Amino acid sequence: MHKNGAKMVKILLNGETREVTAGNLAALIDEIGLDGRKVAVERNLEIVPRSTYLATELEDGDRLEIVHFVGGGN
Repeated sequence: MHKNGAKMVKILLNGETREVTAGNLAALIDEIGLDGRKVAVERNLEIVPRSTYLATELEDGDRLEIVHFVGGGN
């Protein structure tokens, strides 16, 4: 448990082990400072639909890959 009572969850995020307090995928995306409208997420080898980010609870051992899309070019 985190000092404020929040449950700590150990995940693998883009190949790095992290402990986070975020309860769901939407909160994790916000916690790491990304725009949820500009990312694609794979959780345990399955693509997570953007419409389910709030309902997708993080669990110990989850393997997440988050790809952030950046606009630009000519």
